[in-house]
Amino acid sequence: MDVTKLINLSKYPINKHNNKRHDLIQKIRTQLNLDGCVIIKSFLTPYGVKEITNEAEGVVDKAHFSHNKTNAYFTKDDPTLDKNDPRRKFYDRSNAFIPADNFMSKGALRSIYNFKFFEDFIRDCINETKFYKYADPLADVIINVANEGNGFPWHFDTNNFTVTLAIQNAPSGGVFQYAPNIRKESENFEEVNKVLEGKSNKVVSLNLEPGDLQLFKGRYSLHRVSPIQGTIRRYVAIFSYVEEPNMVGSPVRTKQLYGKVLPIHIERSGFRRDTFID
Repeated sequence: MDVTKLINLSKYPINKHNNKRHDLIQKIRTQLNLDGCVIIKSFLTPYGVKEITNEAEGVVDKAHFSHNKTNAYFTKDDPTLDKNDPRRKFYDRSNAFIPADNFMSKGALRSIYNFKFFEDFIRDCINETKFYKYADPLADVIINVANEGNGFPWHFDTNNFTVTLAIQNAPSGGVFQYAPNIRKESENFEEVNKVLEGKSNKVVSLNLEPGDLQLFKGRYSLHRVSPIQGTIRRYVAIFSYVEEPNMVGSPVRTKQLYGKVLPIHIERSGFRRDTFID
């Protein structure tokens, strides 16, 4: 797959160390520092969008669906807290991910992820000194699938940043909403509750279009994806980078998200294979 046909390099010359690239990175850094979110419009070409959409459609039957209730912090209920504490408010969450091992090395998605200039560009934009590709063979590059009624409730991320590509939208819903930096100086539980109750004036709503690249620092910004409506699936590609080399997911978390584990997950965790229940 010719990655130069997938990325809009004429608009975003990430493969050239010139003034246009330098100015783009500075603009992105400034916006990330301001509110932790940047949308790079039409980062993919129409051809790139089509190729990744076709790739997703070809393996969507491999998606693993899971359902659970979660609070904004992914923690368990604590009965010692006040009943109005946001840590005690739980919402339905529906996940569906196509695991990374379904995407071929020469396919469109991995061609972008493995494009050295793309990795360098993301590193320069995020401006992180600890920056490594995720070594997990099920999770390094995946696609989130959302059907009608699916969505992500309000939550904070546990990682420093996410890198996503909008691939296909549903007819309606699927709006990305976030409250910038409400957790940056303190936990700010009062403002978190306002967001959860629909009373906050800090929420920003974004309608991402297919081909848009999003860089987002979600550790401090409460965010969600509104429920999907319509029969067309929503596809979002997720590229994973981490702070330490050779990291993989835990067997329990991997099983929950992708429906299976591989020997590397068990070996890295210290579990004995014959005592782990699939």
